[in-house]
Amino acid sequence: MINSVASIPLQIRKIIYEKLNDTSLRFTNDEIFEILKGNIDQSLTIDDMPQFFKQLHDDGLLRPIAQDFTTQWYKLFAEVEQFKCNSCNLEIHLGKLEPRVCPNLECKSPI
Repeated sequence: MINSVASIPLQIRKIIYEKLNDTSLRFTNDEIFEILKGNIDQSLTIDDMPQFFKQLHDDGLLRPIAQDFTTQWYKLFAEVEQFKCNSCNLEIHLGKLEPRVCPNLECKSPI
């Protein structure tokens, strides 16, 4: 189980890297939430997720392409790559166009 709400974007990044790492694919926040549900605090709902997807959009990982009520569709700006941060020792996932900075909010070290 994820211990911190701050780590949810890291988990979403990993899901995108492992299952949706194609710039031609479109995916929804609902699809990712279904995968994420088993690993997060069970009190969180899909309505708690927009802040995390906004953060990933602001970071330059994904872009919104459509919305229908609470369902949002996204596409990646660029393929996602896997790195290991030498500072926090976490496996991280960054889009090819994102700055090479650890997305772990407790770290933020250059990669």
